Amino acid sequence: MSVFRSLKHHNFRLHFTGQAISLVGTWMQRVAISWLVYRLTGSALLLGLVTFLSLIPSLVLAPFAGSFIDRHNKFKVVMVTQIALMLQAGALATMVWLNYYSIAWISALSLMQGLINSFDTTARQALMVDLVDDKEDLPNAIALNSSAFNAARLVGPALAGIILSSLGEDVCFLINFLSFIAVICCLLMMKLKLIPASRSEVNIWGDLRKGYEYLKESPDLSSLILLLAASSLLVIPYTTLLPVFAKDVFHGDATTFSWFESAAGLGALFGAVFMATLKPAHDLIRLTILSSTVFAVALLGLAVSSSMFLALVATAATGAGLMIQNSAINTYLQTHASSEMRARTLSYYIMSYQGMLPIGSLLIGYLAHFFGVGVVVFVEGMLGILIVLVFMLHQRGITHWLRWLHVMRVRHLR
Repeated sequence: MSVFRSLKHHNFRLHFTGQAISLVGTWMQRVAISWLVYRLTGSALLLGLVTFLSLIPSLVLAPFAGSFIDRHNKFKVVMVTQIALMLQAGALATMVWLNYYSIAWISALSLMQGLINSFDTTARQALMVDLVDDKEDLPNAIALNSSAFNAARLVGPALAGIILSSLGEDVCFLINFLSFIAVICCLLMMKLKLIPASRSEVNIWGDLRKGYEYLKESPDLSSLILLLAASSLLVIPYTTLLPVFAKDVFHGDATTFSWFESAAGLGALFGAVFMATLKPAHDLIRLTILSSTVFAVALLGLAVSSSMFLALVATAATGAGLMIQNSAINTYLQTHASSEMRARTLSYYIMSYQGMLPIGSLLIGYLAHFFGVGVVVFVEGMLGILIVLVFMLHQRGITHWLRWLHVMRVRHLR
């Protein structure tokens, strides 16, 4: 089937297999941490704070990580970061198993995870182009990689809900620790032919400046990154409030929370499969606009839902819209950025997503503490629509600028 065409490549098949297993454990850990924090504190603000600490390093370190990875072996960086994430999961499992934990310890380990992920995510994104031999299969590989992520988002929370209710958070952390074995084994079996990283004659700060200047001169790339940054700050942080919806709005427990996470994962999986079936020539800018609109409207539906069923349907729709939005932007950047600037471009993508998200999570958690989750999520949906409108106006400006540049070149040739 054409939807699985990138799996014919040996290295990508290994990457896909390892990630599919490990990501189930990763989502189990995410759900367990969120539930543990909210169970201990009952505070949406502290829930947002822990999310903030796990993601804020990406805001500070992502551009540095992109420049660092452009200078070093991407495969070795991925191997080191995966081992480090495995140890972090093991530390969480041991701490909870010994009943020696507190918000301070959970926050410290969340911050450590964020520091490691700053390099791991950038390195894995930059390595993706080297995992497929036929570059026409790259968009399909990116979409399948997203499908593995979102299939895990569907399965992981469902398993976590069962295990949290019967065995406890420490077992979720232990399963995540063990799941990294699959990733490490798959990495060791890869047969990569990486081009040695070129040693830049300027220092790393000069490389950072080059990346910034490259994006300034590429308005099609920078506008997508700005769209994602605004969405990550003001719209995507709704995910932080899902435990509050489960426990306070619908008076549920850990299993109820897992339903919300699984609903979002089901929608995102649908979005990933949709992206995998797209032809290479599809208009990704238009798809970004459409998916961002669906995401925002679904948030409005979630905010006003009066029944569990409607809330889960709306959550699934948000998952689909968010996944297609991010995948379309990622694919566009991967396929349009120059090879020597790809890691730095992707580092700004990661900074705009994972870097802005913690600030938004902290802000949304703070506002929800005073105004309630329904009001805050409704405002997020309205802001999502406003962001799409601004992006469309900006795209029209870019189109006019490119036409003017083309006319000037034609006149110059005459």
